[in-house]
Amino acid sequence: AMSILSELEGSPRGIYSGCFGYVSLTGAADLAMTIRTIVFEEGKATIGIGGGITIDSDPEAELLETKLKARALLGALGVEQ
Repeated sequence: AMSILSELEGSPRGIYSGCFGYVSLTGAADLAMTIRTIVFEEGKATIGIGGGITIDSDPEAELLETKLKARALLGALGVEQ
């Protein structure tokens, strides 16, 4: 799957779709999935959004859901839509 994604996607995902948090010296962990992200780097903001696709997914519904997720992140950046 990772090989296919690297061929299809235009750039590395970075933190998007990974996890963020900490693991303590005792082994306890507090982690969050990074499925909606805003990364600020070199004066630019990049958003990461997406959806889970299954055999039962409706492509149009998935696209609409992805656009709604993007709207929330863009709104947090003050971008008018």
